[in-house]
Amino acid sequence: MEAGDRLTARMEAASQFEEWQIALHGRRAVYRVAGSGPAVVLIHGMLNSSSHWQSVAMNLAHEHTVLVPDLIGHGDSAAPRGDYSLGAHAASIRDVMTAIGIDRASIVGHSLGGGVAMQFFYQFPQRVERLALISSGGLGREVSPMLRTAALPGFSTLLSATIRPRLLRAIAGAGRSLRERELSGGVYLQAIARALRPLENAEARQAFLQTLRAVIDVRGQRVSATDRLYLLETMPTLIVWGERDNTIPLAHGRLAHEAIPHSFFHTLPDAAHFPHLEDPDGLSRLLRDFIHSTQPGLIEDDDWGAVLARRSPRSRRLGNAAA
Repeated sequence: MEAGDRLTARMEAASQFEEWQIALHGRRAVYRVAGSGPAVVLIHGMLNSSSHWQSVAMNLAHEHTVLVPDLIGHGDSAAPRGDYSLGAHAASIRDVMTAIGIDRASIVGHSLGGGVAMQFFYQFPQRVERLALISSGGLGREVSPMLRTAALPGFSTLLSATIRPRLLRAIAGAGRSLRERELSGGVYLQAIARALRPLENAEARQAFLQTLRAVIDVRGQRVSATDRLYLLETMPTLIVWGERDNTIPLAHGRLAHEAIPHSFFHTLPDAAHFPHLEDPDGLSRLLRDFIHSTQPGLIEDDDWGAVLARRSPRSRRLGNAAA
């Protein structure tokens, strides 16, 4: 079956945010898809999966083809021993898009997924129509102490000893109780329980740690896109942050907005670090408004060279300076 036929078949069955599986480079790649229309790709964060985007995806699916992949080592995708860098995640998303017949899309990334989204733009600018960064990583060093601690040597042994079904049930139950009493933190605890559940599997634990250590060390975030934000000057860009975010500072979003010409910046008062779970309707509204109010960006290879040349120091010939 041709790529276009596969995409049509999936679209016909996509009203339920169905899960699909393909083999990429001999490994299982899982994704969900919904709706029809201009394409939007939603990229989840660390310890999340495509399923966490369901509310937002189904909201956008009324007018868009929404593709939500499970990153390598996350959700139901394979967790091989290998490369878990931002570039590897971006390339795998490119491959899934190609395999199902999506050429260009608006790219939306949350947390780690924001870093992947920016890397996707950097590697494949001609495939990006818009960029939306949700509580994004890669915009500053500061990050929660819990994630810095997880980067320490020996944390894998600690995870193996502590991630148990009884503990996960307790965390989920506490979150449910807080939500029933309409107290803050309930959604966050439930999200933690959902995120930690896959770590009962040894391969998933190793994939998590490799992904984490690719971007975070004991001092904080070790990968930054701040020196390349100028490249987004012609790309419609939206930045959204939860006002109660204690994982990645809101200040990172404000500084990125100042650095990206013509970008849009919004906060969600009722959200912390997981706006797609804590305020999916508010986030969906912002994404829809952003897409409707902007024209798709288009950067061809020749344009990309021109952007780099405008902002880079003049090239000079290297040779024997003493000659």
